Amino acid sequence: MTSADFSIVLPEVILAVFAMGALMLGAYGGKDAMARPITGLSAAVMVALAAYIGLGGEGSHPAFGGMFIDDAFARFAKVVVLLCSASVLVMSERYMSRARLLRFEYPILVVLATVGMMVMVSAGDLMALYMGLELQSLALYVVAALRRDSVKSTEAGLKYFVLGALSSGLLLYGASLVYGFAGTTRFSGIIETVSGGEVSLGLLIGLVFMITGLAFKVSAVPFHMWTPDVYEGSPTPVTAFFATAPKVAAMGLFARVMFDAFGGIPGDWGQVIALLAAASMVLGAIAAIGQTNIKRLMAYSSIAHMGFALMGLAAGNAFGVQAMLIYMAIYVTMNVGTFAFILSMERDGEPVADIASLNQLSKREPLKALAMLVLLFSLAGVPPMVGFFGKFYVLKAALQADLTWLAVIGVIASVIGAFYYLRLVFLMYFGEEREDGIDAGMAVSHWLFLMGAAAVMVLGVVNLFGIESLAAMAADALVNY
Repeated sequence: MTSADFSIVLPEVILAVFAMGALMLGAYGGKDAMARPITGLSAAVMVALAAYIGLGGEGSHPAFGGMFIDDAFARFAKVVVLLCSASVLVMSERYMSRARLLRFEYPILVVLATVGMMVMVSAGDLMALYMGLELQSLALYVVAALRRDSVKSTEAGLKYFVLGALSSGLLLYGASLVYGFAGTTRFSGIIETVSGGEVSLGLLIGLVFMITGLAFKVSAVPFHMWTPDVYEGSPTPVTAFFATAPKVAAMGLFARVMFDAFGGIPGDWGQVIALLAAASMVLGAIAAIGQTNIKRLMAYSSIAHMGFALMGLAAGNAFGVQAMLIYMAIYVTMNVGTFAFILSMERDGEPVADIASLNQLSKREPLKALAMLVLLFSLAGVPPMVGFFGKFYVLKAALQADLTWLAVIGVIASVIGAFYYLRLVFLMYFGEEREDGIDAGMAVSHWLFLMGAAAVMVLGVVNLFGIESLAAMAADALVNY
């Protein structure tokens, strides 16, 4: 490793070294005593790294002979991932402490998963891809089953582990086929092979297996079966984590593989991703209608939203990638605010997830209900909330790529999906009076994230806080590298 390589991977090295140092500190400094300081320090380090990456880099810099790529696309995704992870850690502290789950291992596992995500979005080689993916996945398997005295949490961890191992096997098998027929694991070598003439059947089969493995990571239909159970069974802060940072990393990896390795044949994979997007949007919109548990509802909501993000990717061009990045940035902001609210849903000090407990919330907590209304309208894509512009961009990308049928399905799914978001608004403002509603008040951190996300959804209509131009630069770096 040269000094140039080291400087390129410096953020990942810093975060990995910090995780190992925090592990030693927690092990020798007292588990209970060090849990809270390590959580706060982890969030601070990730915010500092996000600032360093966002403000410090320009151009495209490969490391380790092209195995690791630092470009505008990777930097955009890393900043979003780091900020999401830090936000979840800050929101987690009160909930995990009251549930007696705040052990020092939790923030360390989140940090290690974040290191894996950063490697994923910078992968320029099939081996680097798999290393990043497994580092993320192994940490997530553990945090999903963090509540060891809960049958549902244990079940969630086991389901995620078994199905995750299956998807990793499919991805690895596809990668081995691609290597066998392309003769290289480098994305730059694979794209030269597929652009050189007729693509072999074996290479296409390998591509299909890789798409299958990646579709599982973004919980796209029909590889979504783990999502509702894992979202419901995991501790709520862990669910919030699953719904934000890993989704961004998985979509970033998906785009990286499709354009850096198979960008020469968008016609061969575009239709497959379009079908995944259509199925995800439709199933996510319809299946959420009957849900009474808000965490399961958010699971199906995430499936539908990943369908919309995949619609941008299916376009197969720079504008489609830009639309996908804008959508993901807006999506995770909405989810951080929404899960800040869900984390505050308590009755007599115990967490509740039944949507019926929201009845008449507007009378008890008018400001909280208003902020949640803004977020739900944005999730539904109601103008002029920022969520509308996210859907507008991906629908425009589909239309420009002559995927009119996909855009029509997206509009229909969006209309259907608006029902379950508006049902929550109806319960908060017009539901029946109940004695078993949620308690008034919420933690300061939860209140700040809820109000902050709601403010972004309203104020962002001016210029999307500059995300549009940053996403355009990131997309150009990926597609035209």
